[in-house]
Amino acid sequence: MLRIILAAVVLVAVTPLALRAFSALRYRALTYPIDEVPEQQTGVRAAIVLGARVYMSGRPSAMLADRVATAADLYHAGKVDVLLMTGDGRETNYNEPEAMRRFAIELGVPDDAIVLDRAGLRTYDSCYRARHIFGVEEAVVVTQSFHVDRALLLCRSLGINAVGVAADYQRPWGYSRYSLAYSRIREIPATVAAILDLLTGASPHELGQPSPITREGI
Repeated sequence: MLRIILAAVVLVAVTPLALRAFSALRYRALTYPIDEVPEQQTGVRAAIVLGARVYMSGRPSAMLADRVATAADLYHAGKVDVLLMTGDGRETNYNEPEAMRRFAIELGVPDDAIVLDRAGLRTYDSCYRARHIFGVEEAVVVTQSFHVDRALLLCRSLGINAVGVAADYQRPWGYSRYSLAYSRIREIPATVAAILDLLTGASPHELGQPSPITREGI
């Protein structure tokens, strides 16, 4: 009986690490520098810019600023047609997509090339809504390197032909050691949760009516 219990404990401990390693190895090959992002195959390609912390002043955190700056560079390089800013925007005094929009405009992205998703409360929700609400079929996912493989796992499993770009302009000097360590460790249970969401066909916290992004709508 003791051996069975020990085996079960080891299995429970090892499985999340194995899933995390699989995700990282499987999708690392689909992550590119901006100038090496493959040419788009469909009519409209979106950059899915995943939300992160915004300070009470409305200023984006270093990680979020890197994501928006990377997306702006993708746009200026002609790699994407539209920036889908997705994050938590449910409250009047905390709005990640709006902070992202303002920063992107400061970086020279025209307002009519930006679409906001205020119900991207977690990565699964953002990827699900990108496909089923905004009709995204082809995308470049923009987030930090420790996060991009999980985002690609979700997007591609949900029907989006996605590649990734790591947004690490200020790394390591712009990020605190605590923040980096926490983010890396968090990816282990988050990857397990992502796979469970895919297997169970979970719905996002919020859906709403489809509002597909088309070239005419940019």
